Amino acid sequence: MEVVKKTKKLFIDGPIQPDFVADSIAKHSTKTNIGAHAIFLGQVRADAKDGSEVTSIHYSAYQPMAEQIMAAMREDFFAQYNDMTCLHIYHSLGEVKAGEVSLFVFVSCRHRKQSFEALEHIVDRLKAELPVWKQEFYSDQSYRWV
Repeated sequence: MEVVKKTKKLFIDGPIQPDFVADSIAKHSTKTNIGAHAIFLGQVRADAKDGSEVTSIHYSAYQPMAEQIMAAMREDFFAQYNDMTCLHIYHSLGEVKAGEVSLFVFVSCRHRKQSFEALEHIVDRLKAELPVWKQEFYSDQSYRWV
């Protein structure tokens, strides 16, 4: 009998809300084998570009492909960081305004050093390999793909 792994939810419509982050943290308080959590929150910056300011970013992805790539990366991460006990990754789809959170990565390990190392590596790989596209919108009503 073949074991089918359940795909973890990767995408959230719109910005990632603060209460979602807080709830995720609270759910781990019963897991007493964890000694450290490292959290990355990617926030949309109101960068000035060509005399106009970024007001929002619209994120899109081919979800089946992105989820398959994420599942393979998760396996790699757990194999590389044997101290890691939990890994949660959520990325926004759709419009996220300047000041709102679009990426939430939550790493739990037995010890803090590996949680920091794992978090940095995971975020760098996500940015490089996860097929998510960004369209920036500006205060002058223009936009461009980045």
